Amino acid sequence: MQIIRYPERSAWAEITSRPVFETQNLELVVNEILQDVRQNGDIAVRRYTERFDKADVLNLAVSEFEFAEAEMQVSNELKTAILTAKNNIEKFHRAQIEQSERIETTPGVVCWREARPIEKVGLYVPGGTAPLFSTVLMLAIPAQLAGCREIILCSPPNRNGQIHPAILFAAKLCGVTRVFKIGGVQAIAAMAYGTESVPGVDKIFGPGNQFVTLAKQLVARQGIQLDMPAGPSEVAIFADETSIPSFVAADLLSQAEHGADSQVLLVTTEENIIHEVLGELEAQIGLLPRHEIAAQALRNSRAVLVKNVSEAVGLLNEYAAEHLILACREEAQVASQITSAGSIFLGNYSCESAGDYASGTNHTLPTNGFARTFSGVSIDSFVKKITFQKLSAAGIKNLGETIEIMAAAENLDAHKNAVTLRLKWLAENHDQT
Repeated sequence: MQIIRYPERSAWAEITSRPVFETQNLELVVNEILQDVRQNGDIAVRRYTERFDKADVLNLAVSEFEFAEAEMQVSNELKTAILTAKNNIEKFHRAQIEQSERIETTPGVVCWREARPIEKVGLYVPGGTAPLFSTVLMLAIPAQLAGCREIILCSPPNRNGQIHPAILFAAKLCGVTRVFKIGGVQAIAAMAYGTESVPGVDKIFGPGNQFVTLAKQLVARQGIQLDMPAGPSEVAIFADETSIPSFVAADLLSQAEHGADSQVLLVTTEENIIHEVLGELEAQIGLLPRHEIAAQALRNSRAVLVKNVSEAVGLLNEYAAEHLILACREEAQVASQITSAGSIFLGNYSCESAGDYASGTNHTLPTNGFARTFSGVSIDSFVKKITFQKLSAAGIKNLGETIEIMAAAENLDAHKNAVTLRLKWLAENHDQT
């Protein structure tokens, strides 16, 4: 990790920048795959599955037999863990369901809002070196609670043409409608445009590598809705003398192991914390199976020494981390000053892994600074809100003149006339009021 001591505020933009990768050639490759799938459907999907996943998949859809076989392959221990996580995630997200409230804004004028589920949603679940069955829980549970009619899931197969059994178990458990053995850009294309096998969807969710992320961005230009802008995973940690350096290092590594393009940021007011954490990183990283990936991510990462808590908060708000851990004194008071973060973890025992798996919050979060303006996935991500209004005769009489004056001021006479005709009719038909 690069160590930066007492940077000037003018240097914050550079400190909070993420790794930049060449995208021009990448966009050409991704767009070619998207258009091929759009034109040639399943044939193109199978061709890319064979090329990239080395799997010859005849039936793209997962069969009932495959679901049953997968369930038998998942250990009872893992099933219990998944069920525990599911219950917590469901409990947290169910509480987000809003009750419609009717508001009388003017006597006789009642307004309210109701949620309606997005009919068809597509979930992308990575399944390569890290089969993210936890992402199935994070996406399918709120989709089901929201009432989405069709929940489509795509995940890349292994060389035998099979999806990791834990992904299939979680999908069945959480009410996914159909699962397809498709990964990468071709999966995004199939869900965006539809193929002979895969239904097209209205909104696409889920993380992925730079190819998948770019594919989502490109189909969004054509009207397909996305969960949020997303990129490589990241964590920021504010640690003071009350933190436990081994915990801090473990949390940094938990994100660094996601990918070489991930980034972690340590901010502290104590220089000795940096040295102790770096020592722990060196001790822990060699024990990880994915140590090479984590080491590459650490090269993109920084440890920053700041003068005080106020400066730390300012830097962290500018960074707008996907995950933010506050391992410090009076963490609740510090948290109250954070305006930009995907998810916040308070105290030494609140490891980021808890949110990734089983505490109940959603782990699908904005990255790359988008936490300044975007929220993580929730029930709201799977619904749209429709407003209603009902005006009685008294209501149109009470509000009518206001509408007429405003419409006339905007030179929209037809708008004004829609009110004027009603007021005139009511005046001539007293018994209808």
